Amino acid sequence: MKEPKNNKLRIIFAGSPAIALPSLEKAAGLAKAGRIVLAGILTNQDKHKGRGGGAMPSDVGCRAALLAEEFVSLGLSAPAILKFETLKAEAREAVSALKPDLLVSFAYGRIFGPQFLSLFPMGGINIHPSLLPKYRGASPIQETILQRDSVTGICIQLTGAEMDSGNILAWEKIFLTGRETTASLGSISAIKGAELLAGVLEQFEGPLIPKGTPQEGEPSYCTVLEKKSGLINWNKSAAEIDAQIRACNPWPLAYTSHNGQTVIIHEAAPYSGTEAPGTGCSGAGGGVLGIDKKSGILIQTGDGVLAVSLLQYQHRKVLPWQAFLNGARDFIGSRLIQYNTIGGS
Repeated sequence: MKEPKNNKLRIIFAGSPAIALPSLEKAAGLAKAGRIVLAGILTNQDKHKGRGGGAMPSDVGCRAALLAEEFVSLGLSAPAILKFETLKAEAREAVSALKPDLLVSFAYGRIFGPQFLSLFPMGGINIHPSLLPKYRGASPIQETILQRDSVTGICIQLTGAEMDSGNILAWEKIFLTGRETTASLGSISAIKGAELLAGVLEQFEGPLIPKGTPQEGEPSYCTVLEKKSGLINWNKSAAEIDAQIRACNPWPLAYTSHNGQTVIIHEAAPYSGTEAPGTGCSGAGGGVLGIDKKSGILIQTGDGVLAVSLLQYQHRKVLPWQAFLNGARDFIGSRLIQYNTIGGS
């Protein structure tokens, strides 16, 4: 890489969840190789886990601490680890002291305001797991699954004044099987984003900032997922409920109610068998019809039958369907209802 202004490109990486880790590793690798300077790592503040639990760093925060030790062992300046509640005066002062050229972000979780972005002479780039302008916002992977798309992608865009509106510097399509979960598609997107990042960083040479390609088409936006987004409405079709279950895995998880107890469904699929065994519970959605030895527990929906293969009662173990039924003798023939036993957002 050519060095801007006879100096190595100085970046601050901003991210929080696990999806950002491969891109952080790519940036760290370039820094270790002497191609850039990883001046700082910006991530969310540590959060308390459960009642009485200690404060835990984000996934990026955990890795940042280890990277700092690795850099020192290699005789390199360790990246500053930055954690702020807001990106106001204190955060801007700390970032400014690092004299960064470029902000690189992936799922940081906060909007960068104009004052913060002004600290970066070359602006910022953002890795976004959709084919922009489709699914702007914080949950494009979940939206892709909910909409049952057959293709999605990963984009690296210039950070713009409006959310996810910047010009595109690089992109790649990802073709889908229709069985992806948010967890599995997130892993694929994480790797693809990291692969694109190195090439994009090479576009920032000297004082030149790449223009990229304007986004084309009408923008669409993501649904905001909450805990209650996992509540299953059995009057929807089997295909819709299947997509909901996959989109809500690993969070917030899809759930329903059986005899006043919350049942969390981890894995299911629309039933492709020709016959669903009857058990005396038929008709409206939510009726537990019986089993298929290959597919699992068969549940009637508003359109089609859903075969559930992995589930649990809340606060109990996640079980394959056969083991679950051993402890739920009254499950077959019952009716599951849409009752918000979890609540919250």
